[in-house]
Amino acid sequence: MADQINSLEELKGAVTEDIGGVVAEAEASREPVRDELGRSYATGKRKDAVARVWIKPGSGKVTVNGKEMNTYFARPVLQMILKQPFTVAGVEGEFDVMATVAGGGLSGQAGAVKHGISKALQLYDPSLRSALKAAGFLTRDSRVVERKKYGKRKARRSFQFSKR
Repeated sequence: MADQINSLEELKGAVTEDIGGVVAEAEASREPVRDELGRSYATGKRKDAVARVWIKPGSGKVTVNGKEMNTYFARPVLQMILKQPFTVAGVEGEFDVMATVAGGGLSGQAGAVKHGISKALQLYDPSLRSALKAAGFLTRDSRVVERKKYGKRKARRSFQFSKR
């Protein structure tokens, strides 16, 4: 033991120095992950939907399964869900998105593309990770439909009871 800590303030200072060094080192160790075309790729999942997402610097054009975002996701709510990661990260209109999505319904597919965009943004620019993580966009929403049980009408709903 080179130096002894005698007070709570000294202990607090020593701990924050150690933690600060570890956090700075972790941020420095993250490097951008891009392919030879300058794109970042990530897979997003939600319910039964799986989205493969590529992002690259551009004008903000979003293509889903070969169609424009406004055509594929006609409802404004779903379009808003897709734009959330860019808004939180503060990079609206700076990236082009190309996504292929399969499985589930439109709502699940929109959530899967959002998850994929968030992960790809974080890989493209690691400094955006803290904002995206704080908003909860990097966490996969693990809720899925509960399976139907035998003797029941649905997962938990029973058949209607008849007295006579």
